[in-house]
Amino acid sequence: MKTIVSVIPVEDEDKRLLEQAAPGYRLLFAQPREIPADGLRDAEVILGNVPRSVLREAIRLRWLQLNSAGADLYLQPGVLPEGVQLTNATGAYGPAVSEHLLAMTLELMKKLHLYRDNQQDKLWRDEGTVTGIADAVFLVVGLGDIGSCYARSVHALGGRVIGVRRHAGETPPYAERLVTADKLDEVLPLADVVVLCLPGTRETAALFSARRLALMKRGAFLLNGGRGTAVDTQALCDALRSGRLAGAGLDVTDPEPLPADHPLWTLPNAVITPHISGWYHMRQTQRRIVRLCAENLRRYVAGDPLLNLVDPATGYRQFRGCDRFGNED
Repeated sequence: MKTIVSVIPVEDEDKRLLEQAAPGYRLLFAQPREIPADGLRDAEVILGNVPRSVLREAIRLRWLQLNSAGADLYLQPGVLPEGVQLTNATGAYGPAVSEHLLAMTLELMKKLHLYRDNQQDKLWRDEGTVTGIADAVFLVVGLGDIGSCYARSVHALGGRVIGVRRHAGETPPYAERLVTADKLDEVLPLADVVVLCLPGTRETAALFSARRLALMKRGAFLLNGGRGTAVDTQALCDALRSGRLAGAGLDVTDPEPLPADHPLWTLPNAVITPHISGWYHMRQTQRRIVRLCAENLRRYVAGDPLLNLVDPATGYRQFRGCDRFGNED
């Protein structure tokens, strides 16, 4: 019998949903590093991120569905056999990651990180003036699922949004302006808050170099919920240390994990979390991933095009145009 291996954490109702989506297939549920040898050998489909090294043993593999939005690790030469379809979980992480970024935004603007530090020292001290979301300009670089969710949230709170994306299109109702990536240098000086929601690709590597960080408004905040490689970490440390940037909220860093002796840890205006804004920390995210897998299983069995096919040349989900709100589809 044809085999589908799933390494996505599932409950009984999730198993039933996946099984119903692929009648006639054997579904094998396992931990990523505990897949039985025969299951791996027979797997025509794998659902979830497995160690790249085991893919050499998946000799019948035709499709790998990631449970992550980022696909960069699986696009490296020699990882996937030729002809294997690769899909990602774009669309599952918008609420979780955007809410995490919004929390970091407020923490930095209201200096809550400083007051938390003061609490640890039992220090009752006023940390001075703060900033707010209303009327602030937010430059969202990467207006896909996560970026558009974040943009909608700050717009609802009175923020003024400028969106940056790869393809031109209609400006969505939650943004004042939409520009393509070649206009990034032009709009950077306008922003009070710059939010990065980018995948790890050749074109995004060190996109925020020392030169680009210097183009940002003095006293602006930088937030990164995409990939740490999009930012020159040393240049960011210099900008934070000098006070040119008021603060940075980072759920991703370069390198990862961030070494214990890295200077970024000790900067009081840096808020760091260990790449945990997505994953399965919210049950809602896990449910979205399972529903995406079930829909793609139905499509695969029926011979229909899969959702979220990754373009190996760009590392992005294949571009199919923009929806009526200006989000990349």
